[in-house]
Order: sequence, then structure tokens, then C-alpha cells
Amino acid sequence: MIELAEEKSGEFQAQFVFEKDPKIAAWGREIERAFSGAYRKSFYVPGDRKSVLLVGCGDGAALEILKVRELAAFAARTLKELGIGRCCLDIGPLTERLGEASLIQIVLGLMLGTYEYQARCGEPGQDSRIHPAEWKNPGQEQQVCYQLYGAGAGRESRELVDEARELARDLMFVRDMVNTPGNLLRPMDFCRAIQQYLKDTRVEAEVISYEQLKFLGLSGLSGIGGSSEFPPCLLVLRYRGRPGAQENIGLIGKGVTCDTGGYCLKAAKSMAGIKGDMAGAAAVAGAVHGAAARGLKVNLTAVLPLCENRISPSSHLPGDVIFCGGKTVEIVNTDAEGRLILADAISYGIEKEKITHVLDIATLTGAVWQALGYTIGGSMSDDEAFYRMFERGLASCGERYLRFPFGEEHEKMIKSDVADLKNVGEDCCGVITAGLFLRHFAKGLPWIHLDIAGTAWNKTPLYAFDSKGATGAGALSLYYFLKEAEGLL
Repeated sequence: MIELAEEKSGEFQAQFVFEKDPKIAAWGREIERAFSGAYRKSFYVPGDRKSVLLVGCGDGAALEILKVRELAAFAARTLKELGIGRCCLDIGPLTERLGEASLIQIVLGLMLGTYEYQARCGEPGQDSRIHPAEWKNPGQEQQVCYQLYGAGAGRESRELVDEARELARDLMFVRDMVNTPGNLLRPMDFCRAIQQYLKDTRVEAEVISYEQLKFLGLSGLSGIGGSSEFPPCLLVLRYRGRPGAQENIGLIGKGVTCDTGGYCLKAAKSMAGIKGDMAGAAAVAGAVHGAAARGLKVNLTAVLPLCENRISPSSHLPGDVIFCGGKTVEIVNTDAEGRLILADAISYGIEKEKITHVLDIATLTGAVWQALGYTIGGSMSDDEAFYRMFERGLASCGERYLRFPFGEEHEKMIKSDVADLKNVGEDCCGVITAGLFLRHFAKGLPWIHLDIAGTAWNKTPLYAFDSKGATGAGALSLYYFLKEAEGLL
């Protein structure tokens, strides 16, 4: 539980302290010698009536939102290690520098800092897959009461705390989904989990079944998903926060719950991460929940293609040509399946759901990870005003993307000799050609592409608010983009 406090109270308190802060000297020379206020360093001062945890913030010269979130997460972890169940945190030194908006980062850090994923499965002989009701309350939020002193207790502050708690729950849901082993989260399980999570919101959900996919001619999704005994589906989510407006933002997220690479089998060292190839769809689901729960005044439709990419007699083969989104596509590499199912989803969203703006997000290419590593995602867009809206939202969430340029020379790389397009380009420019492939299906509408293949997962957490495994990448970017779109789209 997180609540605002008008005064310091309780047997245990935590104080955020900058280097050279006079408060350190006030605690005595022994503490001053042991604790300087260095960034992410702490010192525990036990007492009979009041114990205090000092949390170092560094010199404060480069303090920004990610560091505030990290300091709060570090404090939460330290409190957990100390076995503290109730604590009053003096956050004044942080809010004085970054304003009340830093409240969101503090709450996010406190809630995400102790996140842990535990696989949950049935007893031997039982169905091991997760029942969707278990995703109603995501994550494992610690039963700790945090009282926040130093930000005031007015309506604006309470609103910021409520918003941050919502975003933290959405991020934990995304992490739970991406962390879940593939055998516990088949495509239809994933579909039901998302529906269950959105159950208490004003989001309308429609499921397009495997048989319907084939009838509708969505051969990218039905062909790839049909290679598995666990059938694919297309999940459509509709939220209308601005009734009467014609603008309808389309969020398209890749949802491959198991990606072997098909006949172009992935290398053995890449197999460990194949369960997380649905991080784009999970991020969209989290953002949609956040938008609906907070009542954002936007209209949006999410189209999520959910499937597995397996090897079977019905699987696509290299060299096959399929009809996808109104174009013929030569399948050069069966491990480039994500762009095929996204092409189907984008086309469906435009033709059937009448979306007016397209934003797709996917763990799409290894090339983006090779270029940018684990902390920066890749992006592309062909509409300056639309992309600036997305970019402004990034200032509030701390996620980073590098926008890739493109030209006619890159378009030539995905031209096929036997079809309109081929699903991979040359040996270079993999991020760009993957994005341009999807742009062909946006039918000239304003378009943004996000590639989170490097940022959606980490083996070694880089920040205190991360844990090993899924990061929840993309969910905050999408939510704040939707906030920027309020009243404009």
C-alpha cells in the first residue's frame, strides 16, 4: 500500500540524502565517515524508538526521472532485505528538484523494485497452463505500507500516486506475460489472460478464431499459427474514450508465444528467449488497460495476432509465396514470421476496424539489439507530426528509441523477383527493411514502428527497478503517447 503523509511518523523512516548534505554530519562523525550520500548507497541507523535508513542520491547533478525511479526501487529492495513492513519515506529532496511529477517515478520504483516472477503450474497429471483468473492481480506486489512525506497530500498528488500505481500494475502484467514459459501460455491462454485483465474496464474484446482467420484470408497468421497444435487467433480490443471523434489509433502488437524459427530454425543459443516473442502484444495490452483505467480521451483499437511458430508438415517453407494484406509475399526466411502476422493485423485493422493511425510494436529483429543493445529501442516513422507526439510522451516515461532513416535504396532490398515483396532484405539494414516491409501495409496512413527486440528482456538487470527477465518495455511509451494524443487525435 502506498499513501501520502502530512508528517513524518512511525518507528521506521527512510530519508533520501544527497552528497555533502548537512543532515549527514548531524547524525555524527561515525556515520559521516561511513556514509557519504553516494548514489545507490545506504546506511541503516537503528534506534530504540525510531530507526532510519539513509539512501544516497549522489551529487544530484544529473538527477532525472530514471534515476529517481531507480533510487526508489533501491530503497524498496533495501527495506525488503531489512524485513521492514511499514516505512515513512521522506521524498522531499527528490520532489523539490523534479517537482511533484517525480511522484510517479517514486511510486513506480517502489512497486517495481521488489517485483519477482514465479512460474505457476498445476500438479502432475493436471493441465499445467495458467488459468486466466490468475492474471487479474499481476506481479507479486509486496505487502508493505509506504507513507510518502514531502509531496503534499492534495488532490493533484493523490492523482499522480493513483496513476503511478496503475502503470506499475500494467508493467507487472506485461512482465508476467513475457516471463511465463511457453508451455504455460499458449496463444489462446494469452488471449484469455488479456481479456481477464481488461475485464473491469470499458474495453470491448473480440476474438477471431483460427477457422475465421482462414475464411478471411489472413494467410500470414493462419499459415504460421497453423503449424502448431495450439491454434492462433486475432484479438481485437476497442476502447472509445472520445465518442464521436473519427480518429482511431491502431496499436498492433506481435504476439508469438513460442518462436522456434520454423524451418529456418533458430540457433541453439537463441532458443532460451523464444517464449518472449509476444512482448509487443503484452505491451499493447498493458497500455490499453492503462488508458481505459485512467479514462484517457482517445479512441483506440488494438489488433493482436497471437500464435506459435513451429515446424510441421503444414509450415511455410523458404521460397513459398503467400497472399498477405493485399500483396503477394515471398517467404525467404521462416524466422521472419513476425512481420507476416503484423502485416495481416495492420491490414485487418485498417479495412475492418477503420483505424486512422498505425503504431506497431514488436520484438522484431536481432539487428536492433546488435545496433543498440539492451537500453535503446529502434523506431521508424513516415509522419513527422505523428512521431513528434510519440516523442513528447517519451519525456515522461524515460524509455529511449533511436529513429532510423530510410530511402529508396532500402525499399529495393525487399523487392522480390516472384512476388510484390520478400519478407527479409539483404545482409545489412535489417531494422530498416523489416520496418519498411510493414509500412507497405499501412496504406499511406500515419505510421510508427517500434522494435523492442533488445529492450524487452535482460539477462542481467541494468537498473534497480528491473529484474532478471522481462522489462515491460514499450508499455509506458505507448501509454504516454496516448496521453499526448488526448484532444489531438
